[in-house]
Amino acid sequence: MPDKRSNLILWLVLGGGALLFFCLLLVSLIVYYTRDSDSSLSSFALSSQQIAVLEVEGLIADSTDFVDQLKEYGERPSVKAVILHLNTPGGGVAASQEMFEAVKRFRSETGKKVVVSMASVAASGGYYLACGADKIFANPGTVTGSIGVIAEWYNYGELLKWAKTADIVIKSGPFKDAGSGTRPLTEEERAYMQNLVDNMYSQFVSAVASGRKMNEAVVRKLADGRVYTGQEAKVNGLIDEIGTFQDAVEATAKMAGISGKPRLLKPPKASVSLLDMLLGNSKSALSLIPDRSQSNIRFQYLWR
Repeated sequence: MPDKRSNLILWLVLGGGALLFFCLLLVSLIVYYTRDSDSSLSSFALSSQQIAVLEVEGLIADSTDFVDQLKEYGERPSVKAVILHLNTPGGGVAASQEMFEAVKRFRSETGKKVVVSMASVAASGGYYLACGADKIFANPGTVTGSIGVIAEWYNYGELLKWAKTADIVIKSGPFKDAGSGTRPLTEEERAYMQNLVDNMYSQFVSAVASGRKMNEAVVRKLADGRVYTGQEAKVNGLIDEIGTFQDAVEATAKMAGISGKPRLLKPPKASVSLLDMLLGNSKSALSLIPDRSQSNIRFQYLWR
């Protein structure tokens, strides 16, 4: 009799364990396949009334994730439109341009609408990106504009002298080490650097004029590097509407022909695990090791 009871208990434990394992597996699968949603697990990402939301937060340094995510949303039939929620002072020139072009290409190839909702800041490279959209919303106190280019680097030549250290350079041409941090610019080098900045500035002005359908001369008058509040930007034609993120959602739904309340779809947040750190795959998250592949000089569409 005790043996039969022990066997029954054993089977109950095994059966309960198997059931628990199955439930955990099911929940894990649900979380995995709905991890890019708005945290509502009940709809299982089956809604065809979806608006994708892409957050651009902080300094713009790399466009890869943004471009890949936008492409993925373009291939999803359930995604009817995209909202770019911007809170950025801008960043790298090329990265800002690539994101701008990705937005234009997305609109052209998919026919889907792209709406920008500006949070606290959407300046310089952030504004450059916004100009690729169909419509731009900003709060009254949003800081935007800052249409311009800045090039900056450190000059540590005096520090080298103090340390009795010399910088040795052998170069093939007079401009090969222009912008070196070990010495001041020559007049020729300053003119050379200014020409680069002016060229990048003209590209910015052209992108704004094209995206906002404005005359380049008008844009240049606004593009002296200054920032504008959302209200001022509206008066100057740099944005379309004063409104909150929710206002942008409602307007986007109408533009996309969505009836009823749309479902917001968000990409999963990137995370760095302990395994990633142990395997050395955490460089993007931990900037403890300087990147020697980058120049000493930074050309940026950035609001300081």
